[in-house]
Amino acid sequence: MKAYELIVHEEKCHGCGNCVVSCPVNAKLPETWGGKGPYNEESVVILVENGTVKVVNPELCGGCGACVEACPVNAIELRFKLI
Repeated sequence: MKAYELIVHEEKCHGCGNCVVSCPVNAKLPETWGGKGPYNEESVVILVENGTVKVVNPELCGGCGACVEACPVNAIELRFKLI
């Protein structure tokens, strides 16, 4: 069980893709470099779908917070849990 949860506030998201590009897990895949990929959803943490960021595979998230810092509208939150 992870000590944090990645939360997207869809009502704030503009779908810019900054978070997708900044994620170190996503950066391993060239198709994510434009912020709109990838083709294999199981390989990434987050992606832009229908104009909004979607958490696809939270288990891959390392909790670094790069996506949170990259978001210009504060639509992503890394919430830590007490375990």
